[in-house]
Amino acid sequence: MKLRHLVVSIAAALSTACVLAAPATCQGTAPAGELTATRIPAANVTGPGQGLYEGPVWIGDALYFSHFTFAAGFPSRILKLDAAGKLATAIADSGSNGLAVDASGNIVAATHKYKSVSRYTLDGKRSNVAGTYNGQVFNSPNDLAIAADGTLYFSDPDFQRTAAPGGQDKTRVYRVAPDGAVTVVEDGLANPNGVSLSPAGDVLYVNGMEGKQGAQQGVLRAYPIVSGRPQQGRDLVKGLGTPDGMAVDCLGNLYVAEHSDQRLRVFTPAGKQIATIHVDANVTNAAFGGADGKTLFITGAGALWQLRLGINGAPY
Repeated sequence: MKLRHLVVSIAAALSTACVLAAPATCQGTAPAGELTATRIPAANVTGPGQGLYEGPVWIGDALYFSHFTFAAGFPSRILKLDAAGKLATAIADSGSNGLAVDASGNIVAATHKYKSVSRYTLDGKRSNVAGTYNGQVFNSPNDLAIAADGTLYFSDPDFQRTAAPGGQDKTRVYRVAPDGAVTVVEDGLANPNGVSLSPAGDVLYVNGMEGKQGAQQGVLRAYPIVSGRPQQGRDLVKGLGTPDGMAVDCLGNLYVAEHSDQRLRVFTPAGKQIATIHVDANVTNAAFGGADGKTLFITGAGALWQLRLGINGAPY
């Protein structure tokens, strides 16, 4: 979701630097109008084990993404789609949702199984990044972003809260400082979901639901970052349909998944809609990848789509 190499040193909690690897230059122009992504046949899943694909991230020459089902505990694995189109299981029991990548090519994962943020080597070795707030585990970490100074942001809705015991009293967005301290960025959104940063790292974006129960609407909220800390957020876009994950291109345009509307809408940093990308099933998230960073990969309900664009973007 973010556009440049971001060095991370979350003391003790995250010993390896995290990076949002993307092409060094901004290439091309943003999409416009109505577009349709195409399915990648090797990744189609139907039937009882369909579940959801989530958290796409481009590492090296392959796409990695989570696949979790709705069985007890929301069992999840990380799949790998290589450049030749071959699909394989990379990590068999990851317990993961959203994914990112660090400077060593390891996966940073929002893990509902552990109610924490975790780091995985590609051979499956796990370590903890952030595990508790006020002495309690989180609800079900969902999506994450990493800033240039090592600060980590993640959303904690309650969608997979029953995956393991414990949790928080509210759904929130958290900040993990470089020294490992966990603080609250936002607790006024119901089930915050997608999290992203602007290319310059000066704005944090979060989507979720606002308003009273029964009269809620999906919103995209922007938080200016001053001296490394998010300020009061403002609603950039209102009326989103069940907002989910987000991707960002090198111009800072936001590709916002609207889950049950089966589409992504593309918004400028000022909140103006410039394009709509349609898919043919419920959609969860997106990331840029491919050799030139100009292929948008989209995850959803047992389906993975791709769309060639005229602009490069962030790899998760």
